[in-house]
Amino acid sequence: MRKRNWIAGVIITAVIFTSSMAFAGNIAINGSTTVLPIAQKVAEAFMKEHPDTAISISGGGSGNGIKSLIDKTTDIANSSRAIKKEESEQAKAKGSNPVEFIVAFDCIVPIVHTSNPLKNITLDQLKAMYQGEIRNWKEIGGADKPIVVISRDTSSGTYEVWEEKVMKKERVFPRALLQASNGAIVQAVSKNPNAIGYIGLGYMDNSVKMLSVNGITGSKETTLNKSFPVSRPLYMYTPAQPGGDVKKFLDYMISKKGQKLVEEEGFIPLN
Repeated sequence: MRKRNWIAGVIITAVIFTSSMAFAGNIAINGSTTVLPIAQKVAEAFMKEHPDTAISISGGGSGNGIKSLIDKTTDIANSSRAIKKEESEQAKAKGSNPVEFIVAFDCIVPIVHTSNPLKNITLDQLKAMYQGEIRNWKEIGGADKPIVVISRDTSSGTYEVWEEKVMKKERVFPRALLQASNGAIVQAVSKNPNAIGYIGLGYMDNSVKMLSVNGITGSKETTLNKSFPVSRPLYMYTPAQPGGDVKKFLDYMISKKGQKLVEEEGFIPLN
């Protein structure tokens, strides 16, 4: 996994600016910060092969990406969770019919400071931490230090998957510190010996320490065989069946060449 320095909550690669639906030859992509590095990597390679096509990519969370899709201000919405029924209905009410593309797989891994002696944590312990019921590391075999709980904000698809698979639909407690991106969580945890956070596997680097969950380490293999308990697909959505340059880009994304780039970014390819 390569070290990343995504500092801002909204990360923008400004290849070309657009404030409305992109016209022929330009593709606007918006949404998940988890999918962001995949989109950037593949877009860079795609534009080298298709110099007449310009791609703009912005990250602000899965919810924001899907909202842009509903509002028809993006060609592709990146999302780290599936579109909700009500979002699909909102899109249809505005004349769109969202089409789903799975572009990679990922797992969400808990991370701590590199000095933390803990190696494994259970789902029940994670839930209790994020509910504020476990507040000191000594309660689960760590040092006698208060736990600093760090979470994604509620517009994040990563947060929603965490809420579903770890919290069992219960909310993260109000004292948790919220961050707007995977990269921001990595930075926050790397600077705080008492912190715990969670990130997509592709953002893992040596500045933080990954914990196994229920004795299972998050990896390509454990994600694909579904043994790691917090695994998920990653998505791109279009407002209708794509054509033209958007279709070419999506075909490139799921091609053998595109999926190799997905793997290079530390994520898990489809094949």
